[in-house]
Amino acid sequence: MSALGVSPSRDTTRTTSGTASRSGLHGQIRVLLRQHRRVLWGWGALLLLGVGFVVALRIWVTVAGRDELCADGDTTPCGDDVYQPTYARTSAETFLADGGTAMMVLAVLVGAFVAGPLIARELESGTFRMAWAQSSSPAQWLAARLAVPAALAASGAVVLVPVYHWGRSQLVNSPYVYGLGWYEPSVYPVMGPVSIGYVLLAVAVGALIALLVRRTVVSIAVSVLVLGLVMKIQQRVREDLWPTARALGDHRPKGDVWWVDSGMLTAAGKEVRWRDCPDAYTTDDPGACMRELGGVTNFVDYHPASHFWPLQLVETGILLALAALAVLLAFRVLRRRHG
Repeated sequence: MSALGVSPSRDTTRTTSGTASRSGLHGQIRVLLRQHRRVLWGWGALLLLGVGFVVALRIWVTVAGRDELCADGDTTPCGDDVYQPTYARTSAETFLADGGTAMMVLAVLVGAFVAGPLIARELESGTFRMAWAQSSSPAQWLAARLAVPAALAASGAVVLVPVYHWGRSQLVNSPYVYGLGWYEPSVYPVMGPVSIGYVLLAVAVGALIALLVRRTVVSIAVSVLVLGLVMKIQQRVREDLWPTARALGDHRPKGDVWWVDSGMLTAAGKEVRWRDCPDAYTTDDPGACMRELGGVTNFVDYHPASHFWPLQLVETGILLALAALAVLLAFRVLRRRHG
């Protein structure tokens, strides 16, 4: 009871607790931003470098194209049937064709940073006890280490995706472009929201592994292996995330389409695929093997460009669900080990 004979109200206690909780979380975020400011500056510099690189490639292609006798070195309108692109165009195509791979590497680096320097190092050295002894609870400590890298990595992806689209758009209109299809494994991850899904999954997986392993170097190595495995699996199952379209007979889909599989249908409608005839193209008549298996009508399974967004959204949903599960498990591990 207080000196006035009146006990503190429940609302006052709840307000004080809520204020302390917010101050503890905000304090942890400020500590992280100050403690890892060099890494954050490095991340910002890397982001600016990526944006500047794409802008420079686009300017280079534009300037080089103006100096050619025919537009962008295409000598066809000038009476020659051989396409001769500028060195700027071929270089830009080569670099941008690995844009998705670069995004995956960045996601892995984010996961490794969260797993190692951000969490496992504190658990290994014991410095986490200092934060917990002050105004921060274990849950706030972990929440800050999830929120800061997730916000920064996701904001970086939000910037890089439209910049990459802008740089790629100058090249994909050419009928001779190679390696920049939206479905290419080295392009697709930087084409839409799936990039955000990958970086958020990397943060969540890195945190979970750090709490389980509690050793800096080992946590980094395990997180890289796990994220690499997840990315490889997603790449393999991507074509099955949305039903394919089918073309029959001599019809072949036109435009920027993703050819998934092909073969022939028997008279009974059974599918016979080209992979059932591995030596077909070593003979003078590739279709002979298929006809021997009963094939009578050609078919092609493919994803048209209209399937881009359904595929992106389904994969993003899977990645976010996996990230949410990893975060839930991370808090559960933290609570079980430290209360």
